[in-house]
Order: sequence, then C-alpha cells, then structure tokens
Amino acid sequence: MGISHRDLRAEREKLIDLLTRYSKRKRHGIVVVFDGWKEGGSTESSSMRGGVTVIYSKIGEKADSVIKRIISTERHEWVVVTSDRDIANHAWSTGSIPISSEAFIPFIEGEKGEDNTGNPRDQGEVEDERAVHGHGKGNARQLSKREKAIRRALGKLR
Repeated sequence: MGISHRDLRAEREKLIDLLTRYSKRKRHGIVVVFDGWKEGGSTESSSMRGGVTVIYSKIGEKADSVIKRIISTERHEWVVVTSDRDIANHAWSTGSIPISSEAFIPFIEGEKGEDNTGNPRDQGEVEDERAVHGHGKGNARQLSKREKAIRRALGKLR
C-alpha cells in the first residue's frame, strides 16, 4: 500500500472490504498481510473477516518477511499479488505465481481484467522482465513459461 496515505487505517479497511466482496463473489481463499513493523504488537496477529485472513506482522518485522514465510512453508501454488520485485522473485522460486497489484485491481473492483480484445491486460512484471532480460531463446511469438503461468493465474481470478 505504500506510505502515501493520510489515513493508513482507513485505506487498509477499504482494501479489506474490497477483498471480502471479491472473496464472496469468487470463493477464493485470501490472505492479506499488513506491516506491523513500526506499530505492531509483540506477536503476529491474525483474524478472519468475511473469508479473508488478515495478518499484521509483529513490531520489528516487515510484512514482506511474513509473506515469504507463508509461501515458503505452506507449499502450494499461491497467486501472490505484489508489486515488490523481491517478493515476486521469491514467489517464482517457491512455485507460486506473482501478479502485479495493478493487474489485480480490476478483479477486486469487479471488472473482468481484460482489454477490449478479450485478452488479459498486460501484467507489469512480465514487461519489466522482458526489458531487463530481453526475449531470450526460442520463438519470440511464443509465450514464456512465466507468461503462461501468469495468464493461467489471471484466468483463475476471473
């Protein structure tokens, strides 16, 4: 969420409400992790709200660490919504699929998450990776394994 919000608590509540509505609509299990780094309790806290597990990291611990721990220990293919490159890289390394926050917003706001042609919207992480690494080997017209995984995950979110 960043730190640019005047009322972080209200923004967190707004996000939880959006995720709760999405969870009820799609019946996906959702875990959202917030930073308790500066103002958290002495232990990590967890609660359930409308099908959404809400976790606050403990004081001195960043949400990033909690997310990495969850996807590392509860090994299955998570769809990890993040715009943090380090978490995205960790997700790939654990067999999970990172989706950018920007690509996920239309899903929680009730849109299909497709462009006018019916194709999934571009996913920022994929474009960034191409810019850094180039197209690599193989047919430039064929999607990479990561791009296929991202499209498969986006299809599940619809």
